[in-house]
Amino acid sequence: MTVETTSIDTLVVGAGQAGVAMSEHLSRLGVPHLVLERARIAERWRTGRWDSLVANGPAWHDRFPNLEFADVDPDAFAPKEQVADYFVAYAKKFDAPIRTGVEVKNVVRNAGRQGFTIETSEGTIEANRVVVATGPFQRPVIPPIAPQDSSLTQIHSADYRNPGQLPEGGVLVIGGGSSGVQIADELQRAGRRVYLSVGAHDRPPRAYRGRDFCWWLGVLGEWDAEVMKPGREHVTIAVSGARGGHTVDFRRLANQGITLVGLTKSFDNGVAIFETNLAENIARGDENYLSLLDAADAYAARNGLDLPEEPEARIIPADPECVTQPLHDLDLAKAGVTSIVWATGYALDFSWLNVDAFDEKGKPKHQRGVAKEPGIYFLGLPWLSRRGSAFIWGVWHDAKHIADHIVTQRKYLAYYDDSQRHAQGGSEESTGNTSHDSRVHKVSELGVN
Repeated sequence: MTVETTSIDTLVVGAGQAGVAMSEHLSRLGVPHLVLERARIAERWRTGRWDSLVANGPAWHDRFPNLEFADVDPDAFAPKEQVADYFVAYAKKFDAPIRTGVEVKNVVRNAGRQGFTIETSEGTIEANRVVVATGPFQRPVIPPIAPQDSSLTQIHSADYRNPGQLPEGGVLVIGGGSSGVQIADELQRAGRRVYLSVGAHDRPPRAYRGRDFCWWLGVLGEWDAEVMKPGREHVTIAVSGARGGHTVDFRRLANQGITLVGLTKSFDNGVAIFETNLAENIARGDENYLSLLDAADAYAARNGLDLPEEPEARIIPADPECVTQPLHDLDLAKAGVTSIVWATGYALDFSWLNVDAFDEKGKPKHQRGVAKEPGIYFLGLPWLSRRGSAFIWGVWHDAKHIADHIVTQRKYLAYYDDSQRHAQGGSEESTGNTSHDSRVHKVSELGVN
């Protein structure tokens, strides 16, 4: 890019799974567009995750429809580097117009004319539409309760790489979702004393009756559910593809040597204080687990599926001592804890997007990704249109809807009324050029009036 102003019909911000999917659909429909990525394609998969991370879904499921993973068994879980390589290869399939190393700094609507002005690290861009494809993992969140203690190493899961990164000593992992569980397990297997703070969570089986839980959620219609159940907005999912994939069982983690504690409430002079809800959180996770087994059994019976019975899946181990007699507080120094890993999720950050596309709480206001602000689109957010919207395959389908919306808008803007057709036709008759295509092309280089 140069410092000169560049004009394009549609600008896509971000070249992760959402940006690549968006570019494919826009390319297929002939929409002139540009994708900007401040780092590399799928950078978060490479450098925003820990070293041993694998996809949480099997390769047959966690992919786009038109390309399978290379050198990964369909039922296996792709390592993070191969996931990133997959998106690079996918973009090459259709020669996606992606420019890397360019950061978008500001987007504002033009006054008195079409479109938006976008300031980037490499110059200015004028675009009629902007697709925000930056995903949900934008700003790591460490809660304000974090202790102000220089003797403790504190990092977010986004910055955790491997056990050797942390100083010697025990580790308190805060967060019982996929990230927290896998990091705690890895640290314990590396010989660390680990305390795992567990909040409310869903706990699906990794597989049941020979089928992965991704398959079960698919046939049960859960991935395509369009309405979130009340009270489920912030519930994490404890699932893992690590070591070939396995069902997360907090009791087994305890028997393995991890000390489970309740939701972390506060810190007071080096003492971590926990809520008294550990057993309740574990029990509710069990309810979620068993409810999926029930739904799967009912579906198999209703449809006459010849799938192997698996009664052992319903065996729930006895509660370990750390659940029956939970710790209400923990003196970190006395326990030898020298590090805290905050697996506490992410917040959205649209500080660069200065348009009227948000509600009073700063949350994107949209319908299936079409924002309140005309010409702005969001892609890759949880529950954009359905439960599966933030997943690899889900974002692909949402991108198709947004691309179709963009094409419809372009057709309206390219319309000539009768007087315009006669005026344009008269001028073109003198030049011998009367093609409809040439008249549409002259609307403007951006494809609008």
